[in-house]
Amino acid sequence: MIIILFRILIVAAIILLVYTFYQYYRNPKRKLHIAKANNEFYFLDEPDNSKKNLLFVYKGCSFEGEKYLGTTEQAFEVVNIHVFVHEPMELKGFTRDDLYFLEKEILTRYPYSKIEWKHPVNELVLTPIE
Repeated sequence: MIIILFRILIVAAIILLVYTFYQYYRNPKRKLHIAKANNEFYFLDEPDNSKKNLLFVYKGCSFEGEKYLGTTEQAFEVVNIHVFVHEPMELKGFTRDDLYFLEKEILTRYPYSKIEWKHPVNELVLTPIE
């Protein structure tokens, strides 16, 4: 009887390990960290949840955007997105073209939104092109 119980516990432990590995592999935050390490672009968002912030990584720099719901002519949509950088020192080497790319990616997902960049990115956007 003890041997059968021990075998059941071993099978349950194996199933738990497989399930834990599967959940770890599917975790979107892990994919975000991998994209940051590889200097790739990755966009993490729940479009159906307007209360959850959007996270994205581009060229090794992580950004976070706060979504604000508002009205359009048709329905309630995300109308404002305030984007800020977690580590401003990671912005080294960023150009306006990079910011335009990020704006384009955000606007493809939220076409009615107005993007507002927070400090220090807004300084690059607001300075005139010479």
